[in-house]
Amino acid sequence: MQQELITLYRPVGPKELKLIEESGFKRFPKRLAQQPIFYPVMNEAYAIQIARDWNVPASGSGFVTRFSLPADFLAKYNVENVGGPIHNELWVPAEELEDFNDHIIGPIEITQFFYPEEGN
Repeated sequence: MQQELITLYRPVGPKELKLIEESGFKRFPKRLAQQPIFYPVMNEAYAIQIARDWNVPASGSGFVTRFSLPADFLAKYNVENVGGPIHNELWVPAEELEDFNDHIIGPIEITQFFYPEEGN
């Protein structure tokens, strides 16, 4: 019997993307001291908003990553809504990120990328 997978998305800037690439597209980097939560988002539209509207101004580019984990593993995390109907996230405590990474099935893929618009 095949396990049910849930696809999640993570908007990242260029520094985080480089660390993901260095892991062979298998792991997300450890959180910084001021980042107590790792928050993958539940849909690509929300990830696009963050990558385009927050990551580009903050760091010059933004990327949307996609990855999957077993539904039974993710069941322990609550879905948190942080705004409108599409703004759903999972809040993974930073100290659980290594275990979270261990449960990623397949590679972390880049689905979208954003750069500043010409003339801005």
